[in-house]
Amino acid sequence: MNFDFVELIRAVAALAVTLGLVGLAGVALRKFGPDAMSRITALRKDRRMQVVETLVLDPARRLVLFSLDGEERLLMLGEGQLLNWGPKTVVAKPIAPTIAPTEPVI
Repeated sequence: MNFDFVELIRAVAALAVTLGLVGLAGVALRKFGPDAMSRITALRKDRRMQVVETLVLDPARRLVLFSLDGEERLLMLGEGQLLNWGPKTVVAKPIAPTIAPTEPVI
C-alpha cells in the first residue's frame, strides 16, 4: 500500500483551515450580520422609499407595506399584484389610538 504521511497531514491541515474560516464567518455573521444591512441603508437619509412592515401570508405570498414620497402603498409579492387599500395616506407622526366610550347593554 502506497501511503504518504505528508499528504495526509496536508489534507487534514487544509480541512482544519477550511473549517476555521467557516467558523470565523459564522461568528462574524452572528455579530455583524443581523443589523449590517439596516445600518448601511440608515446612512442614506435621502431615500424616497422605505419598507414599513411585511407580513407573510403563506409560503408563496407576502404583503409589503412601504412608503414612497410620503404615501403608503401595499404590495402583494408572489402574485405580482399592487393593492391600493384605502385612500392615499401621508406618513406623519403616529396617532395615539382613541378608545370610544361604550354604553352598557340593557
